[in-house]
Amino acid sequence: MGAAAAPPGECRTLTVPDGIHRARADKVLAAAFPEHSRVAWQRALSAGLVQADGAVISQAAAVSAGQVLRFRLPETQPLELRPVSIPLNVLFEDEHLLAVNKASGMVVHPGAATGEDTLVHALLAHCAGSLSGIGGVERPGIVHRLDRETSGVILVAKTDAAHRGLSGQFAERRISKHYLALVSGRPQLLSGTLKNTIGRNPNHRHKMALVPPEKGGKPAHTDWEVAESFGERATLMRCQIHTGRTHQIRVHMQSLGHVILGDVVYGWKPDPRLPVNPERVMLHAGQLTLTHPITQQPLDLHAPVPADMERLIKALR
Repeated sequence: MGAAAAPPGECRTLTVPDGIHRARADKVLAAAFPEHSRVAWQRALSAGLVQADGAVISQAAAVSAGQVLRFRLPETQPLELRPVSIPLNVLFEDEHLLAVNKASGMVVHPGAATGEDTLVHALLAHCAGSLSGIGGVERPGIVHRLDRETSGVILVAKTDAAHRGLSGQFAERRISKHYLALVSGRPQLLSGTLKNTIGRNPNHRHKMALVPPEKGGKPAHTDWEVAESFGERATLMRCQIHTGRTHQIRVHMQSLGHVILGDVVYGWKPDPRLPVNPERVMLHAGQLTLTHPITQQPLDLHAPVPADMERLIKALR
């Protein structure tokens, strides 16, 4: 079952197909118009924008074969943020999504303590006129996050359908995420796996910690291997994360006894043995591999090592 797209604001009709008996209207509409989520149809129903046989129906209403649904989707509302022209390093872009190599220091989402220099502000300017609306709002659909100081690949959906597809791949752990981390010291092993559960630090709410499941810790899986060793001073690690907990690599590296260079939140202190002490957390999201949510083509996205991290690596050599 499928029909032509239903543009927001346009009145349309749908005759409930044969074989359907007392199915929820939002489910029937989402099946007929799969480019719009069930949440979008629930919004339309809640707003009184859906009728069955001439009468407005509620969000929980059930419909059956032969009934005529008349409906329109709410207009996409502009996000109450000002687009700001900030240069972006775009790694991939089409009409459905884009991938950006986020610079260290850039915050992803606006918040109480942020200015108009977030990634969302930059994307609103970059994508002007090409956002179809995520959740009924004209905004970029950011499906994962990077900390302010972490650089590297971040994915952004332009449409509701791409947003749902990417969110599903992240939820099902079908996106491969690889990072580079410069850590203190030298591990005794060349590789390993960490599966300690992670939760909010009970004593410092802005930090995460190893927390047992019975106290709210959630599964966190990080594979790591040594990419290059610089004596006892530092090690360049490749990390693959199979879950997406907040500060996951930072907490797992701390638990391993090898705090990421520059990560003062998790205990790093300036080291006189280093050629230069970094001014930020030396963590970089270097690679994401996934399936394009619309075309189903494989995407292998790479972000080059940023200049400050490259300089430190060369100095350590």
